[in-house]
Amino acid sequence: MNRGLSRRHFLLSLAASGLASAAAPTLAEAPERSLRPLGRGDNVALRTLDTPEELIAKARLGDGIVGYAVLSAATGKLLESHRGTLGLPPASVAKSLTAAYGLDLLGPDYRFSTELWTTGAIVGGELKGDLVLVGGGDPTLDTDGLAKLARSLEEVGIKSITGRFIVDGGVLPYSPVIDTEQPVHVAYNPAVAGINLNYNRVSFEWEKAGDGYEVSMDAPSMAGRQAVRMAHMAVADRNGPIYTYDDLNGRDAWSVAKHALGKGGSRWLPVRKPELYVGEVFQALAGSKGLQLPEPVIEHGVERVDFIGRVESEPLHVVLKDMLKYSTNLTAELVGLTATRKRLGHALSIKQSAEEMNTWARESMGLTHVAMVDHSGLGGDSRVAAADVALAVLQAERRLNLKPLMKPITVLDKRGRPVKDTSLKVHAKTGTLNFVSGLAGYVDLPSGEELVFAIFCGDVPRRDAIPIEARERPPGMMEWNTRAKMLQQDLIRRWGDLFPEGKGLEAVGLPGVTPTTQTSSGAMAFTGTAEP
Repeated sequence: MNRGLSRRHFLLSLAASGLASAAAPTLAEAPERSLRPLGRGDNVALRTLDTPEELIAKARLGDGIVGYAVLSAATGKLLESHRGTLGLPPASVAKSLTAAYGLDLLGPDYRFSTELWTTGAIVGGELKGDLVLVGGGDPTLDTDGLAKLARSLEEVGIKSITGRFIVDGGVLPYSPVIDTEQPVHVAYNPAVAGINLNYNRVSFEWEKAGDGYEVSMDAPSMAGRQAVRMAHMAVADRNGPIYTYDDLNGRDAWSVAKHALGKGGSRWLPVRKPELYVGEVFQALAGSKGLQLPEPVIEHGVERVDFIGRVESEPLHVVLKDMLKYSTNLTAELVGLTATRKRLGHALSIKQSAEEMNTWARESMGLTHVAMVDHSGLGGDSRVAAADVALAVLQAERRLNLKPLMKPITVLDKRGRPVKDTSLKVHAKTGTLNFVSGLAGYVDLPSGEELVFAIFCGDVPRRDAIPIEARERPPGMMEWNTRAKMLQQDLIRRWGDLFPEGKGLEAVGLPGVTPTTQTSSGAMAFTGTAEP
């Protein structure tokens, strides 16, 4: 089980400037049904368009709530909405807001870095002091990047050290998980720290051997795999649960139910000790070059003397494009945390940083309906309104050139098949949680005009009723989310027909509104002119 990976396979497996604007466009509430006046010369097909209520009913989302808003990109006017000021969980659509936050605070060319330092001089190949590996919050650092950094030890001639090997990930606060309400074993909910590796995922592989199994816990790279000791897997003869986790003497202790393994396989598991993970892998990489390092020690704020080497991420705009494509939660959290650190001059926890991002969104984007609890949308307690998200992506394109970073979305027909030669081009961010589905972005019309939209569907009570251990694939979730996605497609096609030139009914001003309390439906109600 010491196989190399192609770079494409490795990256895929790890992941799952605009016009200046002096003021935010004016949002407005439009009628629940956009009854476009039809003269004798108008397209008769418009008379047969399904209304929003009819499309929502056809989606069969049960008690799920649908909120959406669509704007003219040219004027910022609201063309159509349905419960557009009602707060719903955004899921990963939240990453579009985080991308804008990062671009605004850090700039598109910002690069994360990971560095090597010493606390003493190198004399005759011997380091008289400590070797310090310092994280800079890079969400994309992988085993190959760490190997490149290890080669800098050879370049400066270090053959032995008298001191300690220190790993410092203290530039950002540590959190053992992103969201506490996720199954323990899901790799999309890893720990977060100032130094991270392989998206804080470890590869668990197993292969049947006689009556038992051979198992490994590795950090993969293009060249091969580095075994890690900080994560251990035990095979247990039990009916359930399938996975258990324990923090045992500062290490990740896993167990798996034997009956679930079959003949063999692999999967990613989350890492809860990122600094130790990075330290062990770097120690092994240095050892392969002939330098035997002591066991890694976790320490923050060590006074450094001499710089040894650095590896950097791609520019932020590249990092964000990958984040929006693969929806990597760790990237979103690290970008958000780093942006807050730049904004305030000091780091905050995930929740506190999300609150700071909310403040930025109100001040910089003119939003009023935003209450995020993280930067990735993984937490189900976050609430945003479709009208605000539509405004945010409009502002982000005008000021920060967000649209080129959004992934293309295939337009589907009513049967779920790609529409051939469609004149609609969609670039957007998807979002999915259990019984929650969102989509927000841009629609290019045949006329050359552009729409900006956000759609959220959520059955929050049904989601909240699922036990945490069953939230990886709960019954009925796939079917519900598929119907929600088809509703999003129906709405996009409707807008293409209804607003072929990005024009709609004249919009009126929308008074400011503020979040209040949770409703029985699980959505957040808003004061002012909020929809019921």
